Amino acid sequence: MNFAHPDWLFALLAVPALILLAISARSRARTYAVRFPALASLREAAAAAPRWQRLVPEALLLAAVTVALAAAAGPQHSRTVTVGGRAAVMLVTDHSGSMESTDVAPTRLGAAVSAATTFVDKLPSSADVGIVSFSTVPDTVLPPTTNHSEVVQVLDDEEAEGSTATGNALAVALQLLTSLPGHPPSAIVLYSDGAANAGTSSVAVAQQAARDHIPIDTVALGTPNGTLTVQEFPFGVENVPVPPDPQLMQAIAKASHGESFDAKSEGDLNRIYTHLGKGFAVHHSQTPLASEFGAGAALLLFGAALLAGRRTPRLP
Repeated sequence: MNFAHPDWLFALLAVPALILLAISARSRARTYAVRFPALASLREAAAAAPRWQRLVPEALLLAAVTVALAAAAGPQHSRTVTVGGRAAVMLVTDHSGSMESTDVAPTRLGAAVSAATTFVDKLPSSADVGIVSFSTVPDTVLPPTTNHSEVVQVLDDEEAEGSTATGNALAVALQLLTSLPGHPPSAIVLYSDGAANAGTSSVAVAQQAARDHIPIDTVALGTPNGTLTVQEFPFGVENVPVPPDPQLMQAIAKASHGESFDAKSEGDLNRIYTHLGKGFAVHHSQTPLASEFGAGAALLLFGAALLAGRRTPRLP
């Protein structure tokens, strides 16, 4: 629960002040009772109520004031709701050889797996999540499921090798989402260094995704100075440049009406995936509770008045 107008909560400081004022007033009344003994005779003449009957109305009155001030602060219940009651997302993960580059610690692939796991954790439990893992071809395909641990297991099993057939992997992910019954709100999240060098045109698949109303959010991994250590016989070890292609990733996102992100470090990746996980297919609903609080304050006030009236002595 949160408050639309939290400044009103400072007024609650008046409640302990009222309690101290009541205690002080009762103390002065006892002093006067000693000074003017006739008051004791008057108290005995009236049917004196038990102590709890005198304190309960005061406590209810203070509770009514507290709840009324809380109502003025605009209490509201916040909850995260899956759009349409259901959503589906496909992760498309690149584990080609260039993903072994260490320009993003510990490697591009290692950082991406860690961040993608964070992304899955941020999704609503009701969301269907699938994964297409690819290098030269899409080699691991898991259709959308609510068993998110299966997706995490696929991520953990990835190893960097092969070339990059991004378009083929996107086409598989798109086909899986469009074949879901009921056509729930869907999206694709692609993470790759973007340097596609095999297979179908990625942008052509992205254009089809736009026609199917399925955006592709892309995360471009790596830095321009990224290299890959390759063993070249008989010449020994060679550092081969493997710069990312953020322009291609941006083109994929733009063609599908998705968003594009650049990740230069593991920290960037974690922030990106946390953002995606919070925002995907959910909205935050605020339900006002001021009327309920107001009704509660009115009931407390009515109870205080009722009990106070019952214990007030009546003249014959």
